[in-house]
Amino acid sequence: MIRVFNSLGRRLEPFEPVRPGHVGIYLCGPTVYRPSHIGHMVGPVIFDCIKRYLTYNGYKVTFVINITDIDDKLINEASRRGISVSELAEDMIADYLANLEALGIDTVDHFPRATEHIDGIIEFTADLIAKGFAYVSDGDVYFDVSKKPDYGKLSGRSLESLRGEGGDWAERKRSAADFALWKSAKPGEPNWPSPWGFGRPGWHIECSVMSSRILGETFDIHGGGLDLIFPHHENEIAQSEARFGRPMVKYWLHNGLMQAADEIGKVGGRATRPIEGDLASQEAAKISKSRGASPFRELLQDYDAEMIRFFIISTHYRRPIEFSESRLREVSTALEHFYRFFQRYQRLTGEDFYRLDYPRLRAAGELVGDGTPFMEELIKLRRRFLDAMDDDFNTGAATGVLFDLVRRLNRFCDEENLEQRACRDAQRLGHLRRGTQTLRELGATLGLFRHPPREKSVPQDELVNRLMEILIDIRAEARRAKDYATADRIRERLAALGIRLEDRPTGTEWTMQR
Repeated sequence: MIRVFNSLGRRLEPFEPVRPGHVGIYLCGPTVYRPSHIGHMVGPVIFDCIKRYLTYNGYKVTFVINITDIDDKLINEASRRGISVSELAEDMIADYLANLEALGIDTVDHFPRATEHIDGIIEFTADLIAKGFAYVSDGDVYFDVSKKPDYGKLSGRSLESLRGEGGDWAERKRSAADFALWKSAKPGEPNWPSPWGFGRPGWHIECSVMSSRILGETFDIHGGGLDLIFPHHENEIAQSEARFGRPMVKYWLHNGLMQAADEIGKVGGRATRPIEGDLASQEAAKISKSRGASPFRELLQDYDAEMIRFFIISTHYRRPIEFSESRLREVSTALEHFYRFFQRYQRLTGEDFYRLDYPRLRAAGELVGDGTPFMEELIKLRRRFLDAMDDDFNTGAATGVLFDLVRRLNRFCDEENLEQRACRDAQRLGHLRRGTQTLRELGATLGLFRHPPREKSVPQDELVNRLMEILIDIRAEARRAKDYATADRIRERLAALGIRLEDRPTGTEWTMQR
């Protein structure tokens, strides 16, 4: 049984959808005023994995990521650039979608934009006024939080501890904690006609409208960064439940924030500090546009997209993710274990790993033991992977099992002497194929190993090849003379340059790591 950690109540709960067999997921997307950075990719990668895993378990899943295309930040940035808000939004949306595509995030069913739902926002706001939960003040409309006794139930904050927007807005509100549903237009700003005058929507009302229109008045999973619990998600709950009189969401799932590792020191000029996992410390080091995070498309020039995806999911989604160049390099090196096995599999079987058929559903992938130690271990490894994912989608533990699995597959090849052609009988190759199918099956639930990695341009001209032959010959002579220290030093020095040596029955081969 799948269990999820519900932020509303802060406990693990059995996952039981509102409608049996169907799941609705809503993830808060970006405010598109500048190019997206790696922090914007965390939520989409995580919830893409969640949808894949739920689909693998037989659920029909509808996945929604909204786009905020009208906001103070867009207005200010468009003014600074001297272009329209809509032109800026279109450019930044194209950038965001291109980055998702690069990361293999192709499971999203809807990308609603706030400006496409102005009519629904006005209708929603008018209904809240009619029900006594909202009031008009000088062309603005505010939600009266005093009318919701359970306000603060998600964040655990009391009304007495809350502060409102302050500034120009404070004098128009009954209480400092009240929040805007509709804002009256300022000169030169984009605006729409409404019963309260020309204006534009508040931030929180947009998500309540889009989620309810697409997924219903009560849906299964609402996701977002830990920093959105208050005020954004708290306000979504208040206004949605005030209007519909029923719970907005059954399970609230919040991911940790992408933040600068201590070794970087600063992101955008602000120092970081050690992270303990709480919101305050995560916020202190969170990577964001305002703190100088570079555009994600620039990161893609230096690192393979699959490596970045693997980097994000190698930590449990509720924990902070520490970003550093050295950590990215570590992940890149670790992934080489898989890529080398894929090459080995093709060499031994003649089959392309990426074209290997595999089970798409959990039940179809069940393994049957045949009394061999290899199959019994394979069954246990698959079970460990599924147990990790069933336990609140623990991708960090699940990726660890994938490493154990590829090590076991390599050990099987060594134990059965499959590098020797004479040892490649039907039974041994059948076991290898079934184990490799399981690796492909489990990797696919995390969106991994769908396509070969990007090949880097590596100089391997005739001179380089001849030099490598000389080094390999010297190393072989050292080994024959039992001078293992020299042989190991050659291997280590080459590894430091990104060159890997592999000893096989047919001789030693070398490859450049990606």
